Amino acid sequence: MAKIICIANQKGGVGKTTTTVNLAAGLAKLGQRVLLVDLDPQGNATMGSGIDKREVELSVYDVLLESATVQEAVVKAESCGYGVLSANRELAGAEVELVQLAHRDQRLRSALALVDADYDFVLIDCPPSLSMLTLNGLCSAHGVIVPMQCEYFALEGLTDLVNTIKQVHANLNKDLKIMGLLRVMFDPRITLQVQVSDQLKAHFGNKVFDTVIPRNVRLAEAPSYGLPGVVFDPSAKGSQAYVDFARELVQRAPSL
Repeated sequence: MAKIICIANQKGGVGKTTTTVNLAAGLAKLGQRVLLVDLDPQGNATMGSGIDKREVELSVYDVLLESATVQEAVVKAESCGYGVLSANRELAGAEVELVQLAHRDQRLRSALALVDADYDFVLIDCPPSLSMLTLNGLCSAHGVIVPMQCEYFALEGLTDLVNTIKQVHANLNKDLKIMGLLRVMFDPRITLQVQVSDQLKAHFGNKVFDTVIPRNVRLAEAPSYGLPGVVFDPSAKGSQAYVDFARELVQRAPSL
């Protein structure tokens, strides 16, 4: 049975897509069967996996509207070692079209149920807003990984996200929970970041992953080459940290 995980944070620019593609590549390196679902109409996770979103024939849009199955729409990211259910600008229109449909928040869940045995992990890259697309992701998932920078405003955004997850858990998906908080773009030389990191550990305890992703130029460069940092430069500190995180996630998975 696949572990379905949303990578979500209502705050933009916190490294959700970077985390999704690098975690997918890290898990693939460890021999896990991985499907990456790009639910963001910008399609950055698709492009960051080496797939041209403009040339994709079937996407997550077709899956949500039930004109294609996941198996038909998945594209193999050959250099990365995982499958991608891609996104492009068509997906923005799905918001409007889904509103009129029955079971509109359960479309992705139903589609993924058909490929449950084919993957060990399904990672869903959510857009930075609580939209019908994000709701589909949250209704499909067993849990949420929250990438966050150790800054003051990040704590405020976290409160909003926790409340959203509680509401979805209570009303739509009893399986949903916060799997953990991942500290990203971390610079130990900045006192405030160390203080916020300590606050997170004091408040959330073991919900804070042990792995910390450092601020790393190579991770930032990798998308321009259409690759996750883990594939683009495996020796970079950021890439090694994401492989460590993948290892930690595999170890924790049975109890998550």
